[in-house]
Order: sequence, then C-alpha cells, then structure tokens
Amino acid sequence: MTTKKLSERSPESVARAERQRVAAEDGAKARAEWDQRAIAVRKNMERLRVLRLAKEAEAALAVPDAAPAPKRRKKVAR
Repeated sequence: MTTKKLSERSPESVARAERQRVAAEDGAKARAEWDQRAIAVRKNMERLRVLRLAKEAEAALAVPDAAPAPKRRKKVAR
C-alpha cells in the first residue's frame, strides 16, 4: 500500500475517508449512549431488588395473630 500526499489523493478517496471518520464518530456516540442506558437499567434493577427484598422481609416478620378459622363445610341435603 502506498501513501500519497493529501494533494495527490483522489476526491473519491477523500470522500470515503470522511465517511469512515463520520461513521466511527457515530459508532462511538452510539456505544456511549448504549453504555449509559445499560448502567441506568442495572441501577433500576438494583433499586427494585432492594425494595422487593425489604417487602419480603417485612412480610416474613408480620406473623398473623391467630390462625385463620377453618372453613366450614356445607351440609348437602340428601
């Protein structure tokens, strides 16, 4: 591969290089946005997990005062 000076490059190669540069910048921005969204999702999952565990612990501590009364069976007339 030979390296040409900037003045010797064809307009097509200059345009191609510009498109590649723009695509690389767009890719970097997209990756950064994706990373931020992934971090936000993980933070939300952790917050919800803490709330769920607290609710489960509270429910485990709440012992009913009395056992529920057994259900009565209806007598069937024969």
